[in-house]
Amino acid sequence: MEKKIYVVGLEEGIEEKVNTTVSAVAGVTSCVANTSKCQVLVNFDESVGGIEAAIDAAISSCGVDVL
Repeated sequence: MEKKIYVVGLEEGIEEKVNTTVSAVAGVTSCVANTSKCQVLVNFDESVGGIEAAIDAAISSCGVDVL
């Protein structure tokens, strides 16, 4: 499943940290953080239990607020 997650506080320089942190979540196949759109585009296996909460937590751990 592909999901656009809108965020606040995503600045240049943090993009790579968000990409790396979210990509480490089990079931995530790709992650692209985009400062100009204030969003994180994530492809993931929706059959993995609790994955959406884990993705949100990973983004938040980088100091970025999920809307």
